[in-house]
Amino acid sequence: MQQMEREARRDQLFCSEGWQWWDWVAPDASSMERTIDDLAKAFPDMDYWLRKIPEVESNYLSVRYVNGTEAVIFGSLLYAVKNEREDTRRGNQMFFYVDRHHLVTLNLDDNTREIMKTGERVHILQQCTQANEGMFVLFRAILHYYHVGMDHFEMNLRDLERKMESRNARTLMDQILAARFELLYWSNLFIPYSELMAASKEAYLQEITKNRFYQQLQYRVERMECLFQHYEKEIDTLISIDNAISGVRGNEIMKTLTIVTSVFTPATAAGAIWGMNFENLPLIDKTWGVVLVIVLILLSMLGMYLWMMMKGWTGDLLKVKSSQSSAQGNRDKGKEEPR
Repeated sequence: MQQMEREARRDQLFCSEGWQWWDWVAPDASSMERTIDDLAKAFPDMDYWLRKIPEVESNYLSVRYVNGTEAVIFGSLLYAVKNEREDTRRGNQMFFYVDRHHLVTLNLDDNTREIMKTGERVHILQQCTQANEGMFVLFRAILHYYHVGMDHFEMNLRDLERKMESRNARTLMDQILAARFELLYWSNLFIPYSELMAASKEAYLQEITKNRFYQQLQYRVERMECLFQHYEKEIDTLISIDNAISGVRGNEIMKTLTIVTSVFTPATAAGAIWGMNFENLPLIDKTWGVVLVIVLILLSMLGMYLWMMMKGWTGDLLKVKSSQSSAQGNRDKGKEEPR
């Protein structure tokens, strides 16, 4: 979908008997100041919200009662626009205000604006009787970007799991941490949705819990929460597996070094003794002495290894490669068998 040129403007995206949706665009600081002044003239009750806009650079949400009884919700939402799995995500900040009869959005992204103009969304908006229901429909549409982001995240995560299963290289931990930060990015962007659901209950009390459009948004929010929890557990599992494999590898390395050091201890001791600068060392004046000493050293080394093996200290260190080869062969054989 082609992106529309961002220019200062205001559009009445939807109008019905019960409520209106006004969408304003202010792409730069100068137009933002003019837009705020125009909004203040058109909607005097929104003055407090409008004066907060220049100060807000992150997510912001507030519930107020302009006449003591009628609730209004206003704030700022940071989200990433990602319409396809392979698309590069684009950050956007939108400001919104909703009372019973008006939904006002400022700097809604062009892609979402075009989506809300499609026949499907227009039919849904026509069924809304109040502006807050239109807000729920809009936020549910924006939440679609999070699902697309999670689809792309899951694809990369499955690829990472296959790499870990086939060959757990040292660089995999960096990729796991990168996936962790990717999940953290989407999770942080999702926090305002949980706050919005709580703020809606605060503003409209029990009457909103049975509202169809609120429930549809609530169920989509719950789906996202389940995805975040599931992927967080998956990444924790991958980190635990990598730590376990690293621990096993470290133990094998230390065991190998210990065995090698122990086996070569007789040779080291013999070399230290017969390397001394003394004249009366045993067998030093015999022509066959060096051969005998070498034989004794080799027998001592062999005896040391056999003694450790009988003690069970070598474990299955020498069988690791054959076990892995056998396991790989079994997997290949399983792939060849017809299903």
